[in-house]
Amino acid sequence: MSDSSLAERGDRSEEQVSGAEVVAQALKTQGVEYMFGIVGIPVTEIAVAAQGLGIRYIGMRNEQAACYAASAIGYLTGRPGVCLVVSGPGLIHALGGMANANMNCWPLLVIGGSSERSQETMGAFQEFPQVEACRLYSKFSARPSSIEAIPSLIEKAVRSSIYGCPGACYVDIPADFVNLQVNANSIKYVECCMPPPVSMAETSAVCMAASVLRNAKQPLLIIGKGAAYAHAEESIGKLVEQCKLPFLPTPMGKGVVPDNHPNCVSAARSRALQFADVIVLFGARLNWILHFGLPPRYQPDVKFIQVDIRAEELGNNVRPAVALLGDINAVTKQLLEQFDKTPWQYPPESTWWKTLREKMKSNEAASKELASKISLPMNYYTVFYHIQERLPRDCVVVSEGANTMDIGRTVLQNYLPRHRLDAGTFGTMGVGLGFAIAAAIVAKDRNPEQRVICVEGDSAFGFSGMEVETICRYNLPIILLVVNNNGIYQGVDAGTWKEMLNFGETATVAPPLSLLPNSHYEQVMTAFGGKGYFVQTPEELQKSLRQSLADTTQPSLINIMIEPQATRKAQDFHWLTRSNI
Repeated sequence: MSDSSLAERGDRSEEQVSGAEVVAQALKTQGVEYMFGIVGIPVTEIAVAAQGLGIRYIGMRNEQAACYAASAIGYLTGRPGVCLVVSGPGLIHALGGMANANMNCWPLLVIGGSSERSQETMGAFQEFPQVEACRLYSKFSARPSSIEAIPSLIEKAVRSSIYGCPGACYVDIPADFVNLQVNANSIKYVECCMPPPVSMAETSAVCMAASVLRNAKQPLLIIGKGAAYAHAEESIGKLVEQCKLPFLPTPMGKGVVPDNHPNCVSAARSRALQFADVIVLFGARLNWILHFGLPPRYQPDVKFIQVDIRAEELGNNVRPAVALLGDINAVTKQLLEQFDKTPWQYPPESTWWKTLREKMKSNEAASKELASKISLPMNYYTVFYHIQERLPRDCVVVSEGANTMDIGRTVLQNYLPRHRLDAGTFGTMGVGLGFAIAAAIVAKDRNPEQRVICVEGDSAFGFSGMEVETICRYNLPIILLVVNNNGIYQGVDAGTWKEMLNFGETATVAPPLSLLPNSHYEQVMTAFGGKGYFVQTPEELQKSLRQSLADTTQPSLINIMIEPQATRKAQDFHWLTRSNI
């Protein structure tokens, strides 16, 4: 070997790499595409290194919103987004997003900087037991013992976040690791983890489920967000069509089968749940959203067929007639095989279908009557019907709030899977703008023509309103709709507020539900260079929607004033089993 070759070999053996660069390269090797966060001591160098490798870094204004955005990436793409946070309070702020991801079963990787190891127990800057704290909010929480251990730990965190029931994972990076230099040859990067293995239900259980469904007099399919995450739209759609079965989507299960499908019974939700005798759950949990599967919302002898990837969920709150453990798409295909062998259809002329269609017609008429009222201020139904008329078919709808989200679930339609994001299983307020930013970033990379419509109550908007600056900084053409009733659930009008002020009572006895009347939230958007609209009439709403949808070059916010005491139409059963309001 020549002297020059030996010299080059020696140069490579002495090449140094920092801990920040190792973290970034490990993430890149695991297929991570998106990172959200707020930089500072000690993680700034990690964000810079990630950008240098082509990972998209999106700087947010609050760690909670950053974590919500990263978790939405996990749901939309099937690979975890990364939330990068500083030590102590930064990590604590992200815990809300971790808990939300875990409750929703979405992949998420949080990377937190922490105090230097040599200063532990000494009262170091922002010292906090981060690994221990995150164990309550994640599937996996650990700190590497050395820089050399970082790649294998990140591979395990990414793999844990997507295998089995997806969820949040945490990796702690001590401050002294970030800039510490080590020999590049000492780092062994772990090959990208394989996609999650696909599991299938026992054949005997599938045969039993098909038999129970064939014998049903009043069947119902419930499609949850687990089915959307599993990309089961083709198989579930085929089951609905082939067997002529009624189906009900949960809020984020909307679009797995289009909402305008004739077999969708969302408009008769309470009636369908209350009187079905056999219910098949596709990735939907019998939690508060589905009233725990218990009477009086359900028949005492209703038979549940549960399809879920999570064994612990089977038999939760009720004893299922059949439990099908496995990947929802794969198990649905197993069911289809049974109906292919022995074809069966539920009779479309049955009394059950007649009952459901009558109730749907009645409820839809009641909603249309509310929407047609021309008195001002507008009510929720008037607003949502005008929005629905103009929504692009392939838009992503993000929704959060109380009445805003609940009524929007019934009126705003979805036709494609994974195109609805809302407060979810944990009922988390503040997710809206983070979710919208994540959806817009993915759309920008994969479908630039797609629009993201974020529908917020005025209270919900307040949780993360400063992320409007993030939206404008990255020039994301998101349309924010703030449905403004001057309060939480309900508010008071400007005249009532002024009377309270004149009596000197505002500071001490302002109703806890009230917010400042007629707040101009649209000015938050215009302050950062976007378009803002303040609307009070249906005509103004139509015009602002038309202009916002036509403008694909900048974001907009439409502040929609409605009747402060507006509420939803009377329902047989509310979403919550017991209401506090």
